[in-house]
Order: sequence, then structure tokens, then C-alpha cells
Amino acid sequence: MTERKPPGVPFESWVDKQIHDAQARGEFDRLPGAGQPLPTDLEAPYDELWWVRRKMAREGLSVLPPGLALRKEAEDALTAAYAAPSERIVRKIITDVNAKIRDMLLKPPPGPPLGRRPYDVEEVVRQWRERRAAADG
Repeated sequence: MTERKPPGVPFESWVDKQIHDAQARGEFDRLPGAGQPLPTDLEAPYDELWWVRRKMAREGLSVLPPGLALRKEAEDALTAAYAAPSERIVRKIITDVNAKIRDMLLKPPPGPPLGRRPYDVEEVVRQWRERRAAADG
């Protein structure tokens, strides 16, 4: 919209003409989100960082303190170990997360404490075997 409003033309008429001309040129065709419902978060209170939160959700990112992020990762690792197809993979998953837990215990980051100790690999493997036997039989 580079042209200026001519003098003596009411603003509403001039804007309506600009919109009508743009529609005729097809400038409103194939806009992102066309034909889709409006987002459901319109009633939420205004948040000036809404776009950051939406981008992070879309990218699967989180902003947890390192201790809480590792706590969540440890819980996810245990769940993944129980669902693993082989004992070798169970051992790898638990060994990897234990290395991270030990590292954080030696060099505590800022924020809440980790509140986790390394897992006992043999105990996790034993539980994995029990769960596997129960699921098979």
C-alpha cells in the first residue's frame, strides 16, 4: 500500500477501495492459515512472550532448570529402558543417563537440586526381565 490517500476522499472509502483492489489482484489468496479455525488461546490473558512460547512448543523445547531437566530425562530414560527390546539396549540407556546424573552430582548447577541418584543397572535389568516375562506370559 504505497499510494497515499487522495485529499477529499473519506478514509473509510479509500481503505475499502484498497482492500477491494487487493482482493481483485488475489493478494488474499493462499494466506497461511486460510480456512483453518482461529487458535483457541484467544481468551487467555495477554502474554507479551506468546510467540516465544508458541515457537518453543512447536520446536519441542523447554526452559527447565538443568536439575529439573535431567530429572525428567532420567524418568524418560527409565521408561524407555523398560520398553527396550533387548537387555543390551536397557544397559546402554541406563548407563548413559547414569553418566549424566553422576556428572551433575559432581558439579551441581544453579537451581533446584537434582534429587536423584544413579540407577542400579542390574536392578533395572532385573525389573525389565520381570516386566517382559509378565507381558509375554
